[in-house]
Amino acid sequence: MSAILQRYFAAFNAKDVSGMLDCLTPDVAHHVNEGGVRYGKDAFEAFCKHMNRCYDETLTDLVLFEAAGQGRAAAEFTVNGTYKATDDGLPIATGQTYVLPAGSFFDITDGKISRVTTRYNLSDWIAQVSGGNGG
Repeated sequence: MSAILQRYFAAFNAKDVSGMLDCLTPDVAHHVNEGGVRYGKDAFEAFCKHMNRCYDETLTDLVLFEAAGQGRAAAEFTVNGTYKATDDGLPIATGQTYVLPAGSFFDITDGKISRVTTRYNLSDWIAQVSGGNGG
C-alpha cells in the first residue's frame, strides 16, 4: 500500500498531475479541506489545475502510516508553499511563502487510491499569507 502513496506524493512534488491521476480509482472521492467532496478523476484533475495556478507547493517531512489489512492509510507532512495567484475568497496573493503542517487520509482499493481527505489549519495559513512574509 505504501508504494502507491509514495508514487502519489512523488507525483505531487513533481507537479505531475497525470502521475497523481494514475494513482487514483476512476471514482475517487476527494474530500477537500474547508470544502465539499469531489468525485472522479475529472474533478480531481480540475482541482489540481486550480491549485497549481494559485499555489506552488512542495511537501517535506513525509511520514506514511498504514492500517495493515484494512485498506486505509494516512500521511503527515509539511507544506512549503508560495501563494502565486489570488484564490477566491482568500487574501490577495503577492508571492507570500508559508510553511504549514498537514495530513491526508486514504482508502486504498485494488492497489489504487479511492479516497483522499486532506486537512490543514486554514487560519494558520491565512495568518501567514496575510502578514506578507509567510512562515
